[in-house]
Amino acid sequence: MDPIPLVQISIAAILINNFVLARFLGLCPFFGVSKRLSSAIGMGMAVVFVMSVASMFTWAIDAFVLQRFGVQYLQTIVFILVIASLVQLVEMTIQKFSPVLYEALGIYLPLITTNCAILGVAKLNTGAGYSFVESLVNGVTSGIGFTLALVLMSGIRERLELANVPKPLRGLPIAFVTAGLMSIAFLGFAGLDFFRTSGG
Repeated sequence: MDPIPLVQISIAAILINNFVLARFLGLCPFFGVSKRLSSAIGMGMAVVFVMSVASMFTWAIDAFVLQRFGVQYLQTIVFILVIASLVQLVEMTIQKFSPVLYEALGIYLPLITTNCAILGVAKLNTGAGYSFVESLVNGVTSGIGFTLALVLMSGIRERLELANVPKPLRGLPIAFVTAGLMSIAFLGFAGLDFFRTSGG
């Protein structure tokens, strides 16, 4: 298999078509968990895992079940069920092996189930006609892009707690301003036409 399309998909998913900063998907956990770097890394790893496994399962279900029996109209419902099952698995694993991280993530861990970025990557894979390997690469690198945005945002928000921010902007308002500035910064990568994919 030619590695160039995989490199294109990877760079596009991480930088150009970043789910948070370019597509504006997954904003609830992005703002909710980005207060602390440790919880942001934990959430990022969970999202990478769920996106990767969801990409594999949803591609296989779409290719071998939905398309075969001509029931693609059930795609969204089936994908949500698959993602919800995966999130339950991740939640139980984190609760067993890292109770501290489980407590830090709180309500935002179950919210991965309704994280539209994960459903978005599954729909994008099937909509763009990606192969199994391309879907997996897109899922992994989209998760990495989500984690990158989350970690950058948490680092900035930790610094902002020490800054003299005007009272009306403290908390979530300055986080929105920061996210907007980050989106503008990531917009600069859109000029990399070599890395542009059909999903962009």
